[in-house]
Amino acid sequence: MALRLATWNINSVRIRLDLVDRFLDEYAPDILCLQEIKAETASFPDAWFTERGYTHTAIRGQKGYHGVATLSRHPLDASGSIDWCKKGDARHVEAGIAGGIRLHNFYVPAGGDVPDVEANEKFAHKLDFLDEMIAWSGALAGPTILVGDLNVAPYESDVWSHKQLLNVVSHTPVETDRLKALLASHDWIDVMRHFVPEPERLFSWWSYRARDWRASDRGRRLDHIWISPTLAPALKSMRVIEDARGWEKPSDHAPVIADFDL
Repeated sequence: MALRLATWNINSVRIRLDLVDRFLDEYAPDILCLQEIKAETASFPDAWFTERGYTHTAIRGQKGYHGVATLSRHPLDASGSIDWCKKGDARHVEAGIAGGIRLHNFYVPAGGDVPDVEANEKFAHKLDFLDEMIAWSGALAGPTILVGDLNVAPYESDVWSHKQLLNVVSHTPVETDRLKALLASHDWIDVMRHFVPEPERLFSWWSYRARDWRASDRGRRLDHIWISPTLAPALKSMRVIEDARGWEKPSDHAPVIADFDL
């Protein structure tokens, strides 16, 4: 079965439905995983998605900020969520897809601006969240796909300037070391780097602060698709839909697509 999976930090789903509509029309993913939906579960526009064929949903919403949603054209089994760090945040939703595969959709905390756990509780929260993910990941047994905005660019070629961003949250050594430990904990395959190996630059996020984001190209790879090693033979292709970052009133993240033959 051919399966197209997309992940996208939409940065408020209700105000960007026109962009989502365009994306669905042009790229037709079978499963769309959204992060930072900024809507409570009850106010998520699931009827809008149903009209477009996404009749199966797993949504974990929250008023005002955070929130993740998985929308599918195919049945989803037994959805659920983990309360990471016991904060009650809507940062994760899980569902079963074809072939007994578990799909986990994450929105890892951004971590604030100061990379110091004593001075910045948001940064401490981010590191604790990643530590919990490492322990959880190491216990996984079945075929699994992990997607989402992990808010860490782990490799030098995942940022526009390794040297200038070493002390900037999302690329500090304490964060990148943890994300690499998370990768190793399940022997995850980093799908994006599977198709675009280092040291080729690969980004999925460009700041709103850049007057001309494309010309400056000061990006980071914060969005990820990882798979269990047993799913490697199913991989067919991967694309970052960079053009979507240039659509009118865009998210600062671009969608990432992976194609599988399951």
